[in-house]
Amino acid sequence: MENFIFHSPTKFVFGKDTEIEVGDLLNSYGAKKVLIHYGTGSIKRSGLFDRVIESLKEARIDFVELGGVVPNPRDDLVYEGIDLCKKENVDFVLAVGGGSAIDSAKAIAAGAKYDGDFWDFYDRKAKIEDALKIGVILTLPAAGSEGSASAVITNTDRMLKRGLNSSYYRPTFSIINPELTYTLPTYQTSAGVVDMMGHIFERYFTNSKNTLFVDRLAEGTLVSIMEAGKKLMNEPTNYEARSIICWAGTIAHNGFFGVGREEDWTSHRLEHELSALLDVTHGAGLAVIYPAYMKYTLNNHIKRYKRFAEKLFNINPEGKTDKEVAEAGIKALENFYESIDMPTRFAGINASEKDIPKLLKKLEENGGKSFGQFEKLTIEDAKKIYQLACE
Repeated sequence: MENFIFHSPTKFVFGKDTEIEVGDLLNSYGAKKVLIHYGTGSIKRSGLFDRVIESLKEARIDFVELGGVVPNPRDDLVYEGIDLCKKENVDFVLAVGGGSAIDSAKAIAAGAKYDGDFWDFYDRKAKIEDALKIGVILTLPAAGSEGSASAVITNTDRMLKRGLNSSYYRPTFSIINPELTYTLPTYQTSAGVVDMMGHIFERYFTNSKNTLFVDRLAEGTLVSIMEAGKKLMNEPTNYEARSIICWAGTIAHNGFFGVGREEDWTSHRLEHELSALLDVTHGAGLAVIYPAYMKYTLNNHIKRYKRFAEKLFNINPEGKTDKEVAEAGIKALENFYESIDMPTRFAGINASEKDIPKLLKKLEENGGKSFGQFEKLTIEDAKKIYQLACE
């Protein structure tokens, strides 16, 4: 293991009916006026919004609201939220939703304590030095933003999707009630499964040595996610499966699986350009990118992919070369994605080979001509990976 610092200060409140505790939680952190930030209205149709409001009123906490967050959250709503927080003297941002609402809330929280343009942080022109406190009521397990120090925002004018890490982005508390995810469309549940698996893959595929302990933790979590994801295809109200998905999605991206090892994030970079250009659901885009990335990098990392195949998919190595075992593992991953109705090719996300030049241009604009830790790649390598995803 390499040296590491792991700090995850978020208080997690997990279980049935925990959303009604939000008022007391906010009081315990001294909140006086809260911005409730959410998506396109499902929390109102489900009755969750009313329960949250009742809890805040009982706790005598004032609030304002801002809905309208969409997948791949946009900068325009962040600006609106920042203005609202400053105008109303908000001191706490409460995100009610999934990763998009949470990421948008994080950017608002930082921007509300900054005199300039919040995008300065994403352009690396300024560093976050203060932010409003952030709370979360999770309704969509996927991004892990309820426990992470990261937030991804899309700049609509420049068609850029960028992520940013900051200790100020760690939520103060996160409420996770698996029952709130019962009514999620199957597509969103499956995309979330792919997303949280991807957060582990970005740490699992590493060149760091002596990582066996964390490898085993990661492998067990990935198998648990896949088992629960398959079960939810036919049993959407299975509480145990929902609980596994909710908690696994949280620890997949709070830094737990990154301790003592070098992380990669190449596949996420490749996918971000897809979702920025074509507004693809992030998890669906990752289901297309990961098999292509794995196939492209296989030859230089056969032993790592062989372990992946054996531990996640029980591929029997008898009578096979190491490469054949590794290839069987990648095929098994594709089969799993398809079994939960996720695409594995460009055509499944309405993309085509003609989009590749635009993707490469934005990829270079966002991060230069070379990238990657698990394997050092160039823009030409990225082109070949995108092409593999078309086949």
